[in-house]
Formats: sequence, C-alpha cells, structure tokens
Amino acid sequence: MRVARSAIAGAALTLTLAMVTAAQPPTAPALMQALNDELLASRSATQTLEQWCADHHLAAAPRIVARVVTNADKPVTAEQRQRLHVTDTDVVKFRHVRLQCGSRVLSEADNWYVPSRLSVDMNHLLETTDTPFGTVVRPLEPYREAIAVTMFWTAGAAPPEALFAHRAVLFTRDHVPFSEVYEVYQRDILP
Repeated sequence: MRVARSAIAGAALTLTLAMVTAAQPPTAPALMQALNDELLASRSATQTLEQWCADHHLAAAPRIVARVVTNADKPVTAEQRQRLHVTDTDVVKFRHVRLQCGSRVLSEADNWYVPSRLSVDMNHLLETTDTPFGTVVRPLEPYREAIAVTMFWTAGAAPPEALFAHRAVLFTRDHVPFSEVYEVYQRDILP
C-alpha cells in the first residue's frame, strides 16, 4: 500500500512539474508545492533535499550538512512515546539541527529518536558529527509516515521565513518506529 501511494504521488508530481515547466518557468509557490510533494512521497528527507539542492543549483557542492544546535532540548511527550512504541523508562534522545546546502538553511528539524534501535556506530555519528540523521540511518532502509503537514505561506503574500512543516514518524524496513521528526522548511529552499 505504501509503495503504491509513493508511486502514485511520484507520478502525480512528475505530471505536475511537466505541466508547470511546459507552460512557463515555475513560480515560487509551484516550486514549494513540488518540494512538499516530493518530501511526502520520499523515504528520506535528506536525500530529497540533496537532490533538490543539486537540481536547483543552490550550492557549488550540493551536499546536505546538519548543523547541530547545542543546548536545545524538547522532552518527548506521552503521545510521541506512544507513536514510537516505547515505555516511560525507554531512553529517547533529542537532536535539533539546521539542514544546510552550502550557506542556505533549507530546514530546521527537531528529531526525537530511540538510540537503542540504532547501531553503536549510528549513535556515535549522531553525537559527534554534522552528518544528517537520514544519512546516518540509511542502512535501516527507513520509510516515513507523515502525521501532519502545515503550510505557512498563503497565496499572494511574500514568502515568510518558514514555508511549511512536516511531522513524521520514521520506521525501519521491519516496520519498527525509531524516530519522530518535526521539520520546518525555510525560504532558502527557493532558488
């Protein structure tokens, strides 16, 4: 079912982009909607942003880097524990990052994750490097389920700093939830 939804969403996105680009260069709202659709259909926000960065020439080296914001903490809620299938005593860590492509901040992301569901090497990378979460957990072959999508930009208005947000739960290939993310996509995603 998930694969079918992703395939349908991907086909719809391709058709939408083809219609937009055939008529005229895409407008900023059309680009924002295209990226929103790509992210919702993708298994990895990191990979999608990296491809977006390359396709739209947002930086000389289209590589996503996670700039960790230190001293940021948001305790996990009871609802998040339920979605992650963890008890009150299970450790859930928090990581806040700015995902950047070159000097552009594409996303501000909150990430609550269950370290016991990651390898020792994965935990070490998350604690000591600027490697994006999606890159670190790629061996788990994760997929995402969106919980909420919030659009901040209304038609006709100048684009605000934050354009839209996604809240999603990440699952391993074996359908085990291991992370919840809240990602706020920034105006710098627009070429």
